[in-house]
Amino acid sequence: MVPVGGGSGAAGACLVAKAVRSAVEVIGVQSEAAPAAYRSWQAGALVEDATSTFAEGLATRTAFELPQQIMRELLDDFVLVSEDGLKEATRQMISKTRNLVEPAGAAALAAVLSDPPRFAGRKVAVICSGGNISPAQLTALWPSEPA
Repeated sequence: MVPVGGGSGAAGACLVAKAVRSAVEVIGVQSEAAPAAYRSWQAGALVEDATSTFAEGLATRTAFELPQQIMRELLDDFVLVSEDGLKEATRQMISKTRNLVEPAGAAALAAVLSDPPRFAGRKVAVICSGGNISPAQLTALWPSEPA
């Protein structure tokens, strides 16, 4: 499970995973509020799209050609996750693993949490990239309780 913005990291993950073991399934994850790379992968050509995600690392309006070529050849699947799913995965990463992760870095976990039966009983690796989360973003994830 690998987060996808423009696609460079996912393309690299595909190359490495398939070189180590060709049977490894590599799945890209992007926000449904910024689906340019997903739509490009589906279309087999670069597609521009709007972006309204709060996950800055996923907020790309277009994918990149070379990563898309690699992903078209080696990526096994691609899923979109909700903004709420990204928030929950970010909260869980921080609270349960004590790893400071930005929402884009929690995208892979969001995908697993969004479809537990798909991944039940399987060995799953989630790529957690990016710790560029601001104090304001952290506060938004844990709003204070009313007094």
